[in-house]
Amino acid sequence: MNQQFSVIDYLIFGLYAVIILAVGLFMSRTKKGEVKTTEDYFLAGKTLPWWAIGASLIAANISAEQFIGMSGSGFAVGLAIASYEWMAALTLIIVGKYFLPVFLKQEIYTIPEFVEKRFNTSLKTILAVFWIALFVFVNLTSVIYLGGKALDTILSGGDGSDIMLYMIGLALFAAAYSVWGGLSAVAWTDVIQVVLLIIGGLITTFIALNHVTAEGGVLNGMEHIYDVAGDKFHMILSKDNPEFSNLPGIAVLIGGMWVANLYYWGFNQYIIQRALAAKSLREAQNGIAFAAFLKIIVPMIVVIPGIIAAVMYKENIANAVNAFSNGGSINYDKAYPWLISTFVPAGFKGLVVAALSAAIVSSLASMLNSTSTIFTMDIYKPYINKKAGNKQLVTIGRITVLVALVVATSIAKTMGSIPQMFQYIQEYTGIVSPGILAVFLMGLFWKKTNVKAAIVGVLASIPIALALKFLPIDMPFLDQMLYTLLMTMAVIVGVSLNTGEGDDDPKAIPLLKETFLTGRAFNISAYIILIILVLLYSVFW
Repeated sequence: MNQQFSVIDYLIFGLYAVIILAVGLFMSRTKKGEVKTTEDYFLAGKTLPWWAIGASLIAANISAEQFIGMSGSGFAVGLAIASYEWMAALTLIIVGKYFLPVFLKQEIYTIPEFVEKRFNTSLKTILAVFWIALFVFVNLTSVIYLGGKALDTILSGGDGSDIMLYMIGLALFAAAYSVWGGLSAVAWTDVIQVVLLIIGGLITTFIALNHVTAEGGVLNGMEHIYDVAGDKFHMILSKDNPEFSNLPGIAVLIGGMWVANLYYWGFNQYIIQRALAAKSLREAQNGIAFAAFLKIIVPMIVVIPGIIAAVMYKENIANAVNAFSNGGSINYDKAYPWLISTFVPAGFKGLVVAALSAAIVSSLASMLNSTSTIFTMDIYKPYINKKAGNKQLVTIGRITVLVALVVATSIAKTMGSIPQMFQYIQEYTGIVSPGILAVFLMGLFWKKTNVKAAIVGVLASIPIALALKFLPIDMPFLDQMLYTLLMTMAVIVGVSLNTGEGDDDPKAIPLLKETFLTGRAFNISAYIILIILVLLYSVFW
């Protein structure tokens, strides 16, 4: 049943590549004699409209980590993993209302720059170095590896012989337009990529549903997977579920997932950079609301395929048992690429692989641009060349993109085989994210937070997180994240009160009521999203 890549598939994929490169380079152009400024390169000249911001946010977010990793978790866990997506929709509304107005008012390029304005240069530098390391050694590396693994499974049978070739190809494709064009090229190509990845994702889901039952048909397929794998359609897992340690029941809704989501959507440079490039605060907020709507449909294209693959494995459809066998265990992350290689027919396969590549490439381009922004504006300019002009800073930004790409690609294959890559990334990012989130939340909303407390807090959070991780009791990592956040906040409060003598910090941000006023479109969107989420959790509790 395996459908081979045909001539028409290669033509469709080639057309996708040409269009993305053409749009990226076209949007990167400058007028004759005009020098691209740092604002042009790193913030797209602050010209992005709401729909471009929303599309680019999702394109930056949805990558191999979701298509491959979250589908794998859908196979292993079920719909409960969709909490990362549906709770992200609510998180985006919170970020749009309470975080964005403060960031845009500060007129910053980077999140570390905000740290400098609120605290001091030392803490900014600590966090800038941390983020560069995280982007290069975790984010870029995992996306390149998972992307190469997916293409190897689809196009080469999954024997791993060509995985390095695919990783290099993805890296070069992302570099081809992002190195020259900066955020403008990345954001505008993202508009095309997000349409493609949603259409391609839905095609894969519908075709897989059509093949999961002998009768055929999408509705029959949905009914069948619900009948066979009804236990995988619960958002809140019980304690006897073997995946409870990854998604600890009701604590998901009121606990550590808020730490993961607020950190990722509120203080992650390669995500928030799109909003910083908005024409205005209203455009940024409406873009955030648009992204929230898109997040609600994402599980349909990344989680449901994993559940379909689980049903096929259970019933050994298309020899699925052999396909997922991995030395006595199950290779969950093979779910999505296996569905494409096995069931998507010639003609559609080129479109679906283009969609998967779009997800990977757009995320790579976003991470590369943000890595270069932080290095150039927070490391190079203040420490290496304070007198650097626009032209030199943009050049350094481009060089940084290439260096980061070479480093990440060279170490990507060493990641090896990890059963659920999505959960793995969440867990190990969760060691450092609670401390950073604590510093930002306290710095934003508690005026007595001072520099000494912020530095002590962020440094103390690592041993706290590690201590909780290696306790003899079996504690879910999302619970570990919540406790780390609360304990770090307690440390910050204690140090601030003991060293600040109870006074407000001189660098505290004045928070006025009018700062948090939002427009009609954003408010209506927020209410609709809340209603949809309540309905979803009520149906799939």
